[in-house]
Amino acid sequence: MGKQTNIRLDDDIKAAAEDRARRRGLSLQGYVADLIEQDVNESRAAFMAGAAAFLASYADRFEAEFGEDRYPGLPAGPAETAPRDAA
Repeated sequence: MGKQTNIRLDDDIKAAAEDRARRRGLSLQGYVADLIEQDVNESRAAFMAGAAAFLASYADRFEAEFGEDRYPGLPAGPAETAPRDAA
């Protein structure tokens, strides 16, 4: 269940938003919620794409500095299977 949020809109903006919501078959609340969700998802996707590009651009430097051992201190071989009765 979502949380309630109150916003203030100028009369002209509210009327235009209600019209757009009605044309899309939505309530004003649903229209505003969809707009916010879309904006948040686009921002998140843009951030993740930027982070991936940043990491990719430094991958060679990272590997040169730290090598292939991504988990130092752990045994190099495959992990052993824990016994079935292990807690």
